[in-house]
Amino acid sequence: MVTAEDKEIEMRSDLIFGALAHVKNRYQLCQLASKATRKLHKPNTRLQDTTNDVLVRFHEASPVANHARASEQHPIQQRRAA
Repeated sequence: MVTAEDKEIEMRSDLIFGALAHVKNRYQLCQLASKATRKLHKPNTRLQDTTNDVLVRFHEASPVANHARASEQHPIQQRRAA
């Protein structure tokens, strides 16, 4: 069993600053983190823990590269001016 003493507890602000290493725009970080949290959240778990897990993932890998690749798969149709 893992106890609280075994884990290194990081404050959320530290996790956010770590995630900002890959995402320079704070607004974009909030948007990506909220979408990822909604997709990764499991029932019967705390939402705060899921958010922290997302921020740790963003620190380890760039979420912008994955987001850009996803937007290339679904091209946006542009309207022509009349």
